[in-house]
Amino acid sequence: MSEVKLAAAKRTEFGKGAARRIRREDKVPGVLYGHGSDPIHLTLPGHELLLALRTPNVLIALDIEGEGQELAIPKSVQRDPIKGFLEHVDLQLVQRGEKVNVEIYVNTEGELAPGGNLLEHVLNTLPVEAEATHIPESVTVSVEGLAAGDSVLAKDIPLPSGTKLGVDGDTVVLQVLAAQAEEATEGEGEGDEAAEA
Repeated sequence: MSEVKLAAAKRTEFGKGAARRIRREDKVPGVLYGHGSDPIHLTLPGHELLLALRTPNVLIALDIEGEGQELAIPKSVQRDPIKGFLEHVDLQLVQRGEKVNVEIYVNTEGELAPGGNLLEHVLNTLPVEAEATHIPESVTVSVEGLAAGDSVLAKDIPLPSGTKLGVDGDTVVLQVLAAQAEEATEGEGEGDEAAEA
């Protein structure tokens, strides 16, 4: 996993008005917390942060006013529900070698067995524990030949080395459902007529 370097400034103004002023300057208010230290309120570059957040569980190397770098991962991102721009971001402080709990996307490849079956993603993301500087972006699972009634459990998903499951191994991640065909049953309603007579 690559690091994205961002320059950040400490924030001294708080509240809605201050946040609006920050966003007008194409910047994003944020908070950096973790390791028992006091939260640090930051102003981050909007466009660069938006590009960085396109990578799931991105590792961000923050240069806070030239005081040295801090490593962080995004924990909570708030976006405008209509326009989609970033409103606020919470970042968790991490250290090299530290284990962190994150969720990674589950991708699928392959074709299901013939018969018009449906693949249900019970979990779209898989909780895992990984080293902060080696967080996988996603995992890929083969569903080749799976038929109705088959399922993929968390323990069946191949994880990169150094990554551990954050859920019970018997948790269902994917399952194959039978296609529901509408069957017209003959004689439906004949019993009703007989009951009325």
